[in-house]
Parts: sequence; C-alpha cells; structure tokens
Amino acid sequence: MKIFKLGELFAGAGGLAWGALHAEHCDSKIIHAWANDCDASTCDTYRENICPDAVDSVICCDVRDLNFDTLGAIDALAFGFPCNDFSVIGKRAGLNGKYGLLYKYAVKALEKFQPAWFVAENVRGLTGANKGSAQRQILNSFKNAGYKIFPHLYKFESYGVPQTRHRIIIVGIRNDIEKVFRPPAPLIGKNISSRNALENPPILPDVANNEKTRQSPKVIARLEFIKPGQNAFNADIPSEFQLNVKSAVFSNIYRRLDPDKPAYTVTGSGGGGTHIYHYAELRALTNRERARLQTFPDDFIFFGSKESVRRQIGMAVPCRGAKIIFEAILKTFTDVEYASVPCNIIFDNEADLFAERI
Repeated sequence: MKIFKLGELFAGAGGLAWGALHAEHCDSKIIHAWANDCDASTCDTYRENICPDAVDSVICCDVRDLNFDTLGAIDALAFGFPCNDFSVIGKRAGLNGKYGLLYKYAVKALEKFQPAWFVAENVRGLTGANKGSAQRQILNSFKNAGYKIFPHLYKFESYGVPQTRHRIIIVGIRNDIEKVFRPPAPLIGKNISSRNALENPPILPDVANNEKTRQSPKVIARLEFIKPGQNAFNADIPSEFQLNVKSAVFSNIYRRLDPDKPAYTVTGSGGGGTHIYHYAELRALTNRERARLQTFPDDFIFFGSKESVRRQIGMAVPCRGAKIIFEAILKTFTDVEYASVPCNIIFDNEADLFAERI
C-alpha cells in the first residue's frame, strides 16, 4: 500500500485534514505528519480531532516564525493560505495586504520538502486580485518550485455539500512524476438542502458546540418580517426595524435560509447580522448547525469561545468536499480511472496568462 505523509500549513480546524485522512482508496492512504496554525484554540481543535495521539505534531505559531528544519519529511502538503486579502467581502488588497504574501511560506515548504503533490485552497476572489497579477504570481511560484499545477474552481454544492461555496483548489504534482490530475466530476442526486443538512438526522440535545445565540427582542421582531430565503433588504420590514445601513458589502445581513435550497456561504464572520439565520425559528444558527453545513461530523469537537468556533468553522474547507478531491488524487497516483472534468481555470505557462472557464 502506498502511504503519503501529509504536512499542513495554515491548517485551520482540520477540514482539509479530515478529508485527507478519510479518503477511501484500497491501494493507498494519507496519514498525518505535522501541521501548523497560528491560533491556539484552532490548534486545540485540530489536535483533538485529527491527531489526538500526536499532539506535539501540531506547532502553534505564526508561519513566519516556524522553524522548517524541525519538521519531518513529507510526501504531500496541504495549505489553505490566508484569503483575507483576496476575498470579495474584504478590501481586496491582494498581494499588498497584510496576509497577501504568506503563500510564500508554502512555496518555501515545497522547495524544502519536495513532496510528490500538494493541495492549495483559496477564495474565488483570488482570480481578480491585483487585476489578475496575484493569481499569476502565485501560480508561477508553485510552478517554479517544480510542480505541474491543476487549478480548478469547485462549486462545492455540486459535490454533496449543502452550501453554495465556491473555492479555488490548486493541485500540484512534482514535475518528475508522470501523472496528470483531473478534477473529480460533480455528484448527481444528492439532497443538499439546508433542511436535510440540519434535520436529517436530528441534532442530539447534548452534542458539543450547539449553544444558541441570545437574540435581542428587536432582532427577533425584525426576523418575523423576513421570510425564508430573504434578507433584511428585500423583506417588507416596518421602519422601526429597518437597518440604518447606506450600503452593504454583501447580501447576507439578517438573511434566513431557504429550507429547500443549499445554504448560502458559511463565513468566519459573525457580526452585523451575518450569523446565518434559521428558516423555521427566529434565531441565528448554532455553531453545530453551521458545522453541519460545512459537513463536519457531529463528533468533531471545536475548542475556544463561541466566536472563535464560529470563525474556525467558517474558514474551513468542507470536510466531505475535501475528501472527494483527495480520493481523486489517490486514484491519480494509482492509475485508477474515475469520473472527471477538465480544469476550468487554464494557466498558460508560455504566455503567463490564465482564463476562468465557468
């Protein structure tokens, strides 16, 4: 059996890691080697759920302070490099922002360890950051580290995730390995409604991270006028409950779920009425309900304050979506056929151009 030892940077709570360790393929598997993240509560979550028998393998520090010489050899690398400066929700500072250049530490790891393959994740907004130059620079850096790259925009609701979540996943394979990755084909026939995610099976009363947020009387009164699927701006709300907001960055403020559709994107933020609101009850979702939308299993326990847990869940890669991608990688390396689609982000190495084909 072929075993790939996986290292992770910007590891987060463990959505990518859960998908990797649960990837099912009879001739190969992925095991945890080490991981790094800068947030203490997030690292506690990762240790408990991903590597409870190897807690010292999770190094909690800023990646800029990480001593790469202390890390063991790996066969694969995963990293969801910080998206703050590429997200359409933020200021989109791109490479000029506080977090924009942190991807270079992943490049450093690729150059040092030369793993057989890597998986990188970021938001869709990466394609337009710095007028396109951010993605060109990042993809070129991966290529110059010695890798063939296969970037693809995944619409995770097409892969059984009950949430409209679009993310760029870049798979890289070392140049000396004669393998070509193909993105797995979308699934057909999955019930991905938010109602099915939250009610089937019912969430047990004693499950962890399921505390309800206390809503003020004014918020409850406002929600009474917002129908499932609506937000605070397209509902017929009396003037005393309307929001005094001149402009909104995105449309998820006091937005209630439509029970018959996938949820809208679960984010790491929680202020300003962006908690995600229940379709049948006048309240925000609990963190456990948010975790359900991210396909974390109910026995996956998050550590930290309620706000920290909300951020950990929102910043994660959906577990079951990640699992499908890692299974495709394992099949690629063992020459097993699987249903696939062409990459919808084409990177032309000669012209140094990319085009998104959605």
